[in-house]
Parts: sequence; structure tokens; C-alpha cells
Amino acid sequence: MLAALEHATGGLWPYLVVVLIGFLPTEIWRVIGVFAGRNLDESSDLMIWVRLVAAALVAGVVAKLLLAPSGALAVVPLWGRAGALAAGGLGYWLMRRSVLGGLVLGEAVLISVGLIYA
Repeated sequence: MLAALEHATGGLWPYLVVVLIGFLPTEIWRVIGVFAGRNLDESSDLMIWVRLVAAALVAGVVAKLLLAPSGALAVVPLWGRAGALAAGGLGYWLMRRSVLGGLVLGEAVLISVGLIYA
């Protein structure tokens, strides 16, 4: 069976599985969300609550990565992770609220510290 799949897709079957199992199920919900949210008022209580929950989830993920990292990030000391977070925030602020600017600066600091301790 795998040999037939390998022949039919030319060795790209793992990518096909990722698209079918990983991408499409979540993409369906995104499309439904776009159509369902088309007429919502951005200043409504529901949308304010949704933004607050999204911000809380991001803050939780950042806190977990900062305080209890796993994998390769665990090699970087706490001061390096905190410094990269601070540098990313500073880059965001200095580059006129540019998410890309903050991300690049924070990643540069994190990679630099990681290379020193690797």
C-alpha cells in the first residue's frame, strides 16, 4: 500500500498527509469564522472578550516558554530568554510597532545566546 502511495505521489506523500490532516481541518474553521464574524461589531462585549482571551493565551504561551522551556530552548539560560523577550519588545517599540522588527531582533538575541551556550 505504501509503495503504491509512494509511486503515485512521487515521494511527497508525507506532505499530502500534513495538508489533509493538519491544514484542511483547521482551515475549514477559519473560513467559517470569517463568514460568521462578518457582521460582528468590533466594539461589542463579545469581541472585547475574544481579544482578551486571545491575549491571555499568548501571554500564557510566552510565560511557559520563558519559565519552563523544553527542547533546544532549555539550553538557553533564563537571562538569555528574558533578554530576547525584552529585545523583541524594544524592537517592536523602536520600529514603530512593527511585529516583524520585534520578532527579528528578539530571535537574533535568542540565537546569539543559544550559540554561545550550545
